[in-house]
Amino acid sequence: MALILIIDDEPGIRHTLASILEDEHYKVKTAEDAVVGLELLGQERIDLVFLDVLLPRLGGMEALEQIRRNWPDIEVVVISGHANVDMAVRAVKLGAFDFLEKPLSLDKVLTLCRNALALQKLRKENQSLKRGAASAKDEIIGTSAAVENVRTLIRQAASSDARILITGENGTGKELVARAIHRLSPRAERAFVEVNCAGIPESLIESELFGHEKGAFTDAVSGRKGRFELAHGGTLFLDEIGDMSLSAQAKVLRAIQDQKIEPLGSEKTIETDVRIVAATNKNLEAECEAGRFRQDLFFRLNVIPIHVPALRERPGDAVLLLSHFLKLLGSGPAEFQGDAPAILNAYPWPGNIRELRNLAERIAVMYPEGKIDGKALRELLKTPGEGGGGGVQDELPAGMLGRPYNEAKESFERYYLEFHLARNNGIISRTAEAIGIYPSNLHSKLRKYHIAVTPNNGFGGRDER
Repeated sequence: MALILIIDDEPGIRHTLASILEDEHYKVKTAEDAVVGLELLGQERIDLVFLDVLLPRLGGMEALEQIRRNWPDIEVVVISGHANVDMAVRAVKLGAFDFLEKPLSLDKVLTLCRNALALQKLRKENQSLKRGAASAKDEIIGTSAAVENVRTLIRQAASSDARILITGENGTGKELVARAIHRLSPRAERAFVEVNCAGIPESLIESELFGHEKGAFTDAVSGRKGRFELAHGGTLFLDEIGDMSLSAQAKVLRAIQDQKIEPLGSEKTIETDVRIVAATNKNLEAECEAGRFRQDLFFRLNVIPIHVPALRERPGDAVLLLSHFLKLLGSGPAEFQGDAPAILNAYPWPGNIRELRNLAERIAVMYPEGKIDGKALRELLKTPGEGGGGGVQDELPAGMLGRPYNEAKESFERYYLEFHLARNNGIISRTAEAIGIYPSNLHSKLRKYHIAVTPNNGFGGRDER
């Protein structure tokens, strides 16, 4: 049942209009002025507002501006006993659904009410369809324990307004996690605004975040809203926050603390209600120790930490993700033959999901029927300049799949260690970090399999330092 708010300083108008609407089985709230009305809008999920123009304390037109800015999905019908064409035009320009003259016509009130609510319903259905399409595209794919843990954290964190810090390597899907949090939050109907902190020059970051007035600086030929203001009521995603300058960090910290911003060149203060989600591929604690990131901002952002695992830390997910991307690209059903699944799962994916998606595009072009075997996959995973050898392109240990389990396991482990040593040019510390074990453990395994450390361990790898 729709909830309608009537804002009018005349008790008779409020009573008459409420009676008309309640007879049609609408729920109705009333307010004697715009200040009380705006408070109700902040407390209730209102569907439609009837707003008088001449009100005490705060005028109807000023209230209309605040409603359109803070609750853009709510339709507003402006009513007045002193109507004129200029006032009606101004109300519509400010975003009113329509303009209604006093004395009120019963038929016109009900017609406007039905039309406004029908438009709102249509808009919500359209948004729902868009979110459904986005959800299919942005779905977090995977069955590994690491991904299930991320999903659990998303569900737990989404319902609150707590700030979230997402960490992980480049290409792991940090933005995907941020969008999932927004989609499951109470703010899902409002804007999701992204800022790539690494992609905006330091001289422009303040203007991007907080906006500016015309003439605030040399190229400011017109005023512009900042990302904080655009995200009002929704979610602001600060991607690659670790690359933001210290001066910009200080201003972001103040905006988070005060929930207010000041556009460049302006003396006015704008209140903001945004949920902050930040992401970085850097170790911010180490950046704080090095003096490159403000510790107070780190503590403000790191209320709920979510770490997105690298693809190599998600056993079995590479096959699922590749099938998913091929489906999105319109390719035939993926059919991985022979040892193709083993190759996908063994490959270290230095570019993470981004690299895997690029592979899907190559497969969609070169193998549109979706069938691919191990030999074809090895060719596709070759990187430019590596010639005939290099990592996953080489054959798996001969006959491994036909051996007893323990023998196959040892054979593959030896192959796996040689492969990663080759990728890391024989450097023990770098190899240990890449596969997630201590250097001392790696030394023990190399002695166990009598593996000599050479620059490429026979894999033909290049020096990637």
